[in-house]
Amino acid sequence: MLGVTKKLIAEFIGTAVLVFMGCGTAMLVGCDAASGSGYLITALAFGLSIVAMAYSIGNISGCHINPAVSLAMLIRGSIDLSEYAGYVIAQVLGGFFGSCVLAVIFGLGGVDDLTGGFGANSLAGVHGSAAAGLLVEIVLTFIFVMAILGVTSEKFKHGSLGGLIIGLTLTFVHILGIGLTGTSVNPARSLAPAIFAAAKGNAAPIASLWVFISAPLIGAALAAVVYGFLEKE
Repeated sequence: MLGVTKKLIAEFIGTAVLVFMGCGTAMLVGCDAASGSGYLITALAFGLSIVAMAYSIGNISGCHINPAVSLAMLIRGSIDLSEYAGYVIAQVLGGFFGSCVLAVIFGLGGVDDLTGGFGANSLAGVHGSAAAGLLVEIVLTFIFVMAILGVTSEKFKHGSLGGLIIGLTLTFVHILGIGLTGTSVNPARSLAPAIFAAAKGNAAPIASLWVFISAPLIGAALAAVVYGFLEKE
């Protein structure tokens, strides 16, 4: 029981760090086409968060910090349904904690949120098209989770470089995705910022939130099935 609790605490901490550092960086530097450096800085913030957490909590919980990744691991048989439910709850709560800390800092510090919405995802880059947003997020999540499955496969060991590879892959998908959807690939990363943005009067992220919850889960499930097929001899 203590081991399970430690895993959930680790997932909570990891997701909180991801949202705090990734969304916080986006809020601070802004992410628009006129400022390409903002794209790269934010992409690195998300990717480096994964690197830091992979080497911090990876040996404790596996460092999923993402319900989509946990779903892929469930399909692969690495965790069971009860573990999956616990992971998702811990991840969602961690995301809310990260956003809460950002709300305090940006509120008390008088710092401007240049994203206008706590770093929440949106369909602005695809001109409001839910279909395009779904496709973008499914493909990006598929790429990200395929890399995770390859790195963590018992058959093909990547040793101590695994966390770095996963973090760089998240950076990679953010470089394209930020300008299109803000890059979710993670329902827990999208949920809290959308709710906090709505509380501040920006309802747009809530209206499209279903895209950023469903698409990563679909992309992750596809990756788990496809990788399972490719891995078989």
